Amino acid sequence: MSTKVLPGRNTAAIESGLVVFHIGLRINRFRALRSWVPAFRSMPKMLRELSEEKSRGLLGYQLLFAGPRDFYVAQYWADKESLLAYAHQQDAVHRPAWAAFNRRARDGKGNVGIWHETFIVSAGSYESVYVDMPEYGLGAATGVVPVGRRGDTAAQRLKGAKD
Repeated sequence: MSTKVLPGRNTAAIESGLVVFHIGLRINRFRALRSWVPAFRSMPKMLRELSEEKSRGLLGYQLLFAGPRDFYVAQYWADKESLLAYAHQQDAVHRPAWAAFNRRARDGKGNVGIWHETFIVSAGSYESVYVDMPEYGLGAATGVVPVGRRGDTAAQRLKGAKD
């Protein structure tokens, strides 16, 4: 991810639908290293695999720190089929990591928590603005364009959104 500040007001360049996938890890017992360290280490491997193979459908991601126990990743996917295919692909990093996590979770009885949320977002049902910021979030995943190209206000950028 670039740290170069882009002057002015920009918005994500994408105009199609997408999937937003949040996945996180919560350390419930810091001393239970065997329970949470392997899960913590597996995410960078998955992100590297997905970033190297764009055909899998990951547009980009943003690593987020939510506190001393909570870490999560906001991922932007081209479609739900790509996300679901990766989750179940036998020869990808995710499947064996998920199986190993489940084994450790049974033995560790609550030492670490994992969560995820999936949002299917139709075209025109999202908007973004980045003011004097580097590319960030959805903008980092898809690139940015000046705000005027997609509408000067949030309402204009959301004109296709359904209630």
